[in-house]
Amino acid sequence: MKEMRPTTGKVMLALFNILGNIHGRSFLDLFSGSGQMALAAAKKGAEPVVSVESERKRHAEIVKKAPPSVKCLCFDVRRAVARFAKNGEEFDIIFADPPYSLGWGEEFPKLMAANERILAPGGVIIFEHSEEEEPAAMDETKWEREDRRYGGTVLSFYSRRNNDD
Repeated sequence: MKEMRPTTGKVMLALFNILGNIHGRSFLDLFSGSGQMALAAAKKGAEPVVSVESERKRHAEIVKKAPPSVKCLCFDVRRAVARFAKNGEEFDIIFADPPYSLGWGEEFPKLMAANERILAPGGVIIFEHSEEEEPAAMDETKWEREDRRYGGTVLSFYSRRNNDD
């Protein structure tokens, strides 16, 4: 099993402060790990909340802790994202905190760009990564990116550009 590195309390507090009121907004937690982000989103009124974790033991632990309102899936993130796109599912907030130094800085932005329809209009993708792992560029004519740094952790926020200008 890959080592788990939960999002620190400081980063989690900052994230939810930035997001503001998420009551009634859909929330997707990719690479869920301990499930803390999905559970926090549910506590703050997000709905529906979906947790995706590929490690069976971790998935089972999330299921034990999660209220019935949190849907817990045991899938590889690539398969889950493709499935959501195929089924026409979309989310207002997509949070991803993959293991550091395994190439997700390169792969995750490409995965999202290829399945961009899972992000609801006006939604945001938040990619947590190490300051040492620069994410691959996404098409700047379509996407805006803003980074927030917390020690060695970076939250990259992606939103669609309004191309009506």
